Amino acid sequence: MARPKLHPGQVDIDEALVRRLLAAQFPAWAGLPLLPVASTGTVNALYRLGDELVVRLPLVERWAPGVVNELAWLPRLAPSLPLAVPEPVAAGEPGEGFPFRWAVFRWLDGETWALDRVADPGLAAEELAAVVQALRAVAPTGTPRPRPASHGGPLRDRDEGVRAALAAAEGMVDTAAIAAAWVAAIQVPVWDRPPVWVHSDLLAGNVLVRGGRLHAVIDWGGAGVGDPAANALAAWSLFTGESRKVYRAALAVDADTWERGRGWALTRIMNVPYYAETNPLCVDDAKRTLTEALYFDE
Repeated sequence: MARPKLHPGQVDIDEALVRRLLAAQFPAWAGLPLLPVASTGTVNALYRLGDELVVRLPLVERWAPGVVNELAWLPRLAPSLPLAVPEPVAAGEPGEGFPFRWAVFRWLDGETWALDRVADPGLAAEELAAVVQALRAVAPTGTPRPRPASHGGPLRDRDEGVRAALAAAEGMVDTAAIAAAWVAAIQVPVWDRPPVWVHSDLLAGNVLVRGGRLHAVIDWGGAGVGDPAANALAAWSLFTGESRKVYRAALAVDADTWERGRGWALTRIMNVPYYAETNPLCVDDAKRTLTEALYFDE
């Protein structure tokens, strides 16, 4: 059964299209095995190509610049980061009826993040914080802003979308508690210092675990320079209890940045009604993050 489309205007992508693109632009790979990759992701279709490669194709126009962003910046960021990140191998152009740029990356082994997949959550918190700190040390000169659909900009820019989602999610989650917490979050002073590099989507599906340890951070399409609170989001999207305390200590952010980070966790309410019928695993993850942000600060 075909996976339901996640977005209005989503392009049709299947194995036949990917094979046509490969045959036209990278014929040396056209005969390799090609398998769709099951994912809770909402931005790209993924196809594993042979044993060592993966093809990423944007689903909709508004997120298509993400692949271009990764092609430009991942080779520059990777040498500074203590965990693996996707390695671009080839840049694909529109063609064969597909309207966007696409890319082939080196395949990264691992399972997506879950607390029970890491042997030491506190160590995992320290390792992810080390990635964040390494990012902050990269000079922001000439770097992009995160894409509009990502975290990293002013939290208040999400107010309209959050309020609309709260109305649509009535009966699915504790909308009254989320609304109250959201009002408090957008009253926190904005980041008024120089922007820093942020990943912008430190969610469970974008962190890979291998052998009980953090292995890689993926999906850098929304990366850019902005408010460091975007990286504090991981405190609630990934960690709980003691590991959250470890992450906060290792980040060494001020209280306002921490609270804006919690605000970004609250914006996950927008995923609840939007993906209710099409991506239940994404909705479950959003609900878990909301619960952590509402009831379990540290």
